[in-house]
Formats: sequence, C-alpha cells, structure tokens
Amino acid sequence: MEAEGLPEPDFSIEQLGERRFPSPLQRIMEVRYRSDNECLLVQPEFDCRIEPDHAPAAAATMELAGPRAQVFFDTGRVRAAIVTCGGLCPGLNAVIRGLVMQLWYLYDCRQVLGIRFGYQGLGNAAQESIMLTPARVSAINGRGGTILGSSRGTPPTAELVDNLERRGIDMLFVIGGDGSMRGGTALWEEIRRRRLQIAVVGIPKTIDNDIPWVRRTFGFDTAVAEAVKAINAAEVEANGMPHGIGLVKLMGRAAGFIAATACVASGNANACLIPEVPFQLEGPNGLLALLEKRLHERNHAVVVVAEGAGQHLVAGQGTDASGNPHLGDIGACLKQRITEHFHSRNLRCAMKYIEPSYLIRAAAPNASDQLYCDQLARAAVHAAMAGKGGLLIGNWNGRLVHIPMQALKGRTSQVNPHGELWFSVLENTGQPRLLD
Repeated sequence: MEAEGLPEPDFSIEQLGERRFPSPLQRIMEVRYRSDNECLLVQPEFDCRIEPDHAPAAAATMELAGPRAQVFFDTGRVRAAIVTCGGLCPGLNAVIRGLVMQLWYLYDCRQVLGIRFGYQGLGNAAQESIMLTPARVSAINGRGGTILGSSRGTPPTAELVDNLERRGIDMLFVIGGDGSMRGGTALWEEIRRRRLQIAVVGIPKTIDNDIPWVRRTFGFDTAVAEAVKAINAAEVEANGMPHGIGLVKLMGRAAGFIAATACVASGNANACLIPEVPFQLEGPNGLLALLEKRLHERNHAVVVVAEGAGQHLVAGQGTDASGNPHLGDIGACLKQRITEHFHSRNLRCAMKYIEPSYLIRAAAPNASDQLYCDQLARAAVHAAMAGKGGLLIGNWNGRLVHIPMQALKGRTSQVNPHGELWFSVLENTGQPRLLD
C-alpha cells in the first residue's frame, strides 16, 4: 500500500556520463545485455474491455536491471566501497560476498573497501576500512550479521562526500533501509552538485519488507521462517498447560508483513495484531473478549503482535539516530493487561511470552535468501559499472529493476487491510475483521 495523494514519481535513472568502454563480460561468456530502453510497466494490469488490443499507451515504466554492453568506468582502475547501515538483517554478509565476487571476477576490480560501522565509517572519525577480497568473503554468505559492522545515523553529507573524494572511491554500494536510502539520496545530490564521477547504488535492506516500490527485500523469507518457529513454540507451550496463552512479539514498526505472513505460514495463531489495523482491548469485540471465548472453547490461545501495533496503549519517547520514533513496548503491555484481566475476573490464565526479534535479526539467511542476495548484488554491480547512480535495486512484479532513491520520498509500504494477505490472516486466525 503506497502513500495516497502523492503524484507518481519520475522513474528515470541518472547517468554519470557516456559509456565508452566495452563490457569485460564478453571475454568470459556470451551475455544477454540489457538496453536502457528495456523497461517494466509499473502497473502491468489493465482492463481488456477498455483496451481490448493493447496495453494503455501512456504508462509509467521502470528500467530493467542487468549488464550493459558498454560501461562507464575503466574496470581495471575502479575503486569500490561497500557500507552496511541500520539494524541487522539476515543476508547482509551474502550481499557483501556477492558484490565482491562480481566486482573481482567479472569486472577486474581489485580494490574493494569495506566501510566499518555504517555511514560513520565514511566520516572524519572513521575506523580503518577493510580491504575485501574473494578469500576474505568466501564463506560469509551463510553467516548472520555483517563483517563490516553497522550503525544508525550519519555525519554531515558534505563530510562524507569529502572523504569519498579524498579516498578515490568511484562507486559506493549502500546496503540499508529507507533511512540509509535517504542518506544515499543526499550523497548523490551532493556528488552531482560537485560534478564528481562517483556512482551511488543501494541494495534495499529492511527486515520489515516496508520499502516502497520493492515487493521483497532480502532477509524477509528467513525472518518469516524464524518467526514461524516462535509462533509454533508459543502454541506448544500454550497447549501444554490449562488455559495457556502464548504471546509472540515480532518486528514491524510501521508495517506488519512479518507478523501477517508468519501467522498464515504457521496456522497456529488465533489473533494477529499489526500497525495497519487498529484494535481495542476492552469491549465485546476487543482482544480480551476474544481470548476469553477462545480459552472457554479450546483451552489455549496464541496471540502474535507486531512491535508497532497498539501504540495507543503505550507511550514511546523520542527518536533513534535514524529518526525513527522510539516505540512503546506493546508486548510487555499486552502481557500485563491480559494477565490482570483474567485474574480480576477470577479466570485461570497461564501466560508464555516470546520475543525472538534479535534471534531473527541475527539469523543466518536460508538458501532462498542467499540466492536472492547474490542476484541483487550482481544487479547492483552492473548498474554501478554502467555509471548509473542515485538508484536502488528493486524487485517489482518478479523482475529486478532500477528505482531512483528519490522515488521513496514521502512513501511507505504497508499491509493492505483490504488485500489478499490480510484476508488470509483473518481466514487462518478466525479473528473478527476488526477487533474494536
């Protein structure tokens, strides 16, 4: 669900200059090169009754990712840098490895710097960077976390660009979420203002899967699989005692994709609470009444809540270094309120509370995510070598495309309360359409 009332963004991709060098890929194998004119419709669906013979003539398109026959940089002389920003997510190391392997073996780039601890590593007080080689990254794709470290927040943009220029960096790969992409946008704008030849390409990372114009971010599949384990464990615990309630708090600050998808995949949740769908505790249609009914009928219940849900019940304060609001602890709140409610009514209740967030964030990526990380990394290197910048690699309708970072401004991606995913949640949990 995209932000309403905003005009459709310009999806055109900026270019550093003319591509004058033949791609070195042709020396290795026969490659199907992409043209900048090959695009994907932003909205591929249309009504055949209105347009019986062809798709609508005027339609927004996205540039398809992939190798170009001519590249902008003289490949053997390129100096690249990789930075990981924001919170941890399964697959960060797999993306790092994919970038290094592609740069080294296909584009003859022998200078790849690993920037330490996010954008802070490009500031004046930065720790020394790591020189990345295939030997250094050979076995990291199956490990959780990031060998480069990460952080939130950023030094002044001018300071970062000064250091990019001073260190002779030709291309910067930013692995991060929406805040990191805002930082990448600012870097790109300053680079263009100074007329420097530095490409900035983003690989979108958010465990919440909430970046607009990106259907799937890496690490999401792994996160859902790990979340399912937590829900299933809560069901086992709740079912193993009289009047047991299993409560699971999952990630999801502003979007409930993990909670909703994991509930459907598990099939063991009886209530799913996400930021996009308001709910109440009290009243005949509230969560407490639903739990009373469930315990009376089935003797146990499982509740899954996303961290950003029910913020009207708790008080958060301030923001973090990335500008995200500090959320109130809805998990602790529900644990207390549910327990107090049942005790006040002399009803039996045994609560088991599971919060697996950090276990999920630090998990090793599964095979599906490892493959996806490698695909994203290859597409990012192709884009940077072609001299493109100010973009991120997006997955739109099953294809990898170039998305201008600027297109994210003012938008977010959330679960559609009237869409198929939420309908599936209601069908699987049996909860009322609105718990209010």
